[in-house]
Amino acid sequence: MSGPAETAAFVAVDWGTSSFRAWRMAADGTPLAYSRGPEGMLHCASAGFAPVLQRHLEKLGVSGAVPVLICGMAGARQGWVEAPYLTTPSRLDRLHDGAVRVDTAGDVRILPGIAHRDPASPEVMRGEETQILGAIDNGFSGLVCIPGTHSKWVAIEDGSIAGLTTFMTGELFSVITAHTILTHAIDADALPVRPGAAFDEALSAAASGTTELSSALFRLRAAQLLGFEQRADGAARLSGLLIGSEIAGATKRYGRQPLRLLASGDLGALYEHALRHLGFDVVVADAEQTARRGLMKAAAGLWKERFR
Repeated sequence: MSGPAETAAFVAVDWGTSSFRAWRMAADGTPLAYSRGPEGMLHCASAGFAPVLQRHLEKLGVSGAVPVLICGMAGARQGWVEAPYLTTPSRLDRLHDGAVRVDTAGDVRILPGIAHRDPASPEVMRGEETQILGAIDNGFSGLVCIPGTHSKWVAIEDGSIAGLTTFMTGELFSVITAHTILTHAIDADALPVRPGAAFDEALSAAASGTTELSSALFRLRAAQLLGFEQRADGAARLSGLLIGSEIAGATKRYGRQPLRLLASGDLGALYEHALRHLGFDVVVADAEQTARRGLMKAAAGLWKERFR
């Protein structure tokens, strides 16, 4: 997409650990141009953040007069400038109040993350709060699930983040398949995992709370060695066990509430299937679009005069 640079209200940036995405945005929320690259926080820790941003701004065709709003890992302690966590409960429609201005050319600001400062269950997130802002109305109450390497389940009360829980589901899947005995139980040709009987059986068993996860993981290998199961089903059963355990944990903590799933691609489809299979009423939103909409809402709070 393209358009005159002077029509840009601001530039929205989602800056992750290993990726960079930026949109030149009109005041009505229309993305006018898009730029992306692999220059995430890890890359910029040595190469620098300002040069990367400047290259993408040039690709987007914007001048220094256009403000920039960033969410994600650029605001981490190891990022460009630390944007301190806001503490739960925290209203999403005031997220912009915690934005930190970067000492660089132009008006560049980074949104904060959210922390649950309970010593019994400490939690943090950075970037997901902006996705949630873009996915819900101000008065929403319910749960938001954002699957990924570290899946987030977030409790919302009347538009305010009340609590959050992280499940290392995606990272565990990667580590288990690459560095444990279950390496021999996984067929790489069966990836990515898609819904099917093997996945559903493992999912239901784990979600019921009657299966001990670490024991069930070993039985996955034993069942293949004894000829009860096929190696082609290994990845699906492993995924079902891990996702089922995640959903069981979230349900135990938060109960069943209206649920928004922020996801896309194969993983989003798998989680949507899993949640519906377990009886959840799910509203699905695309994770990339919600990040952009969240940045739009926060920018309108920061620079009201640019959105009249």
